[in-house]
This record gives sequence, C-alpha cells and structure tokens, in this order.
Amino acid sequence: MAIRVNLDVMMAKRKMSLNELSEKVGLTQANLSILKTEKAKAIRFTTLDSICKILNCQPGDILEYVPGSSEAD
Repeated sequence: MAIRVNLDVMMAKRKMSLNELSEKVGLTQANLSILKTEKAKAIRFTTLDSICKILNCQPGDILEYVPGSSEAD
C-alpha cells in the first residue's frame, strides 16, 4: 500500500501502550491493531481526530505517503 501507518512510532514517542490508547480513543485493541499493522483499508476522520488529540500530533505524523509502494506499481 502506498500509505504507511506510523501509529506505533507515535505511540512509542508518547510512551503509550495499545491498551491505553484504546481506552482513551474508545476503539477496541483489535481495531487499533489492524490500523497499526497497516491492514486497515480506511480510517474515519473522527477516529484520526481522536488519535491525534490523544497523541498530541498531526495526521501527517501518523500517515505517510510512500511513492512507488502501491500494489498497482
């Protein structure tokens, strides 16, 4: 996929566990794990907003476009 998810990096920088983020954002650990492992096909803006508020970061800190890495290339 051409979009890389750096959620694990931001969580490490903020010293926050998946369990703690899950509780604060209001999502299951399973859903956050899917996002963290780049298996998600989409993310709601409300979810991204909540994650950014909790981790005190910008969407670009979590999502990164990587040219040439899509499955269509």
